[in-house]
Amino acid sequence: MRDVARLANVSIATVSFTINNSKPVSPATRARVEAAMQELGFRRNAVGRALASKRTHILALLYPALQHRFRGTVVDFFTSAATTASERGYNLVLWPAANDAELDELTSTGLVDGVLLMEVQVEDPRVARLQKSGTPFALIGRTAEPSALDFVDIDFEGTVTAAIDHLVGLGHASVGLLDGGVGSGALRGYGPVVRTRAAFERVTAERGLTAFHATCDENPRAGREAAAHLLEEAPGMTALVLMNEHAAPGLVTGFRAGGVSIPEDMSILSIASSKEMAAMNDPELTVMSAPSIELGRRGVELLIDQLTGAKEHDRHALVMCAFEPGGSTAPPRAAAH
Repeated sequence: MRDVARLANVSIATVSFTINNSKPVSPATRARVEAAMQELGFRRNAVGRALASKRTHILALLYPALQHRFRGTVVDFFTSAATTASERGYNLVLWPAANDAELDELTSTGLVDGVLLMEVQVEDPRVARLQKSGTPFALIGRTAEPSALDFVDIDFEGTVTAAIDHLVGLGHASVGLLDGGVGSGALRGYGPVVRTRAAFERVTAERGLTAFHATCDENPRAGREAAAHLLEEAPGMTALVLMNEHAAPGLVTGFRAGGVSIPEDMSILSIASSKEMAAMNDPELTVMSAPSIELGRRGVELLIDQLTGAKEHDRHALVMCAFEPGGSTAPPRAAAH
């Protein structure tokens, strides 16, 4: 560090501030320090830093990859969270913990400073284990009683309400919901699905709509089978709220095979998905895009605020999905005429 400071013509403290992002350094000074580091072959010693500070500056993003397949929006969560962590002087690692033993190992070794928990269940046993371990953590999602926890989540209640009101505004009076279930037994009670189902039931009742609910696996074949099931069981349905982006291509194909035209005979509004996933369908789906980038950023900020002892920060945040028009919603054929 003395060599770097001498070559960059700055103090040793300034080199430390630059390396650790512990105090503001002007862009010009940072550039000189980093150029000197490169010229001298200086590398940050993460192990030494951890020993000196009793902090590893590593955050673990807990995602149960073995139980729950990656969705199109998940990559945006990861990249946004990793970028935010890096900007705050931390490294983010993806930790696909599959069982309690792996979680206990993660929190007991001191390998990470904190944990960001994804794919949260309404009754999530991981929360109690993290509380018992004393490891700081934050949630991207919510449990049934999240008031004592730091979390950021999609406002599923508000999103479902907006989706149904969009369809009602077009003239639809018979609306269905097709979701992806609750995954495997290890993810039974998956928060987004539980909240979406409850909101759908409440809002359709309040609006006086005829409502129908179905679920299918998250793949195109299941989507085709779901289309046939919906046509048979809910023949009067003219609009569908979809929360199963992987089933969407098969669903659209299945409706078409059943003689149903989209959006003339059936409107489809995909929620908690992305514009990219919507564009993989023909016609491109109208979508309420998940705020993945904002959730990843704010989740990491909540966790780092805990670690740094920030006095004033909003511990709870709900973020709405953003409506993005596509070609899959329109007034029902009878209303259009």
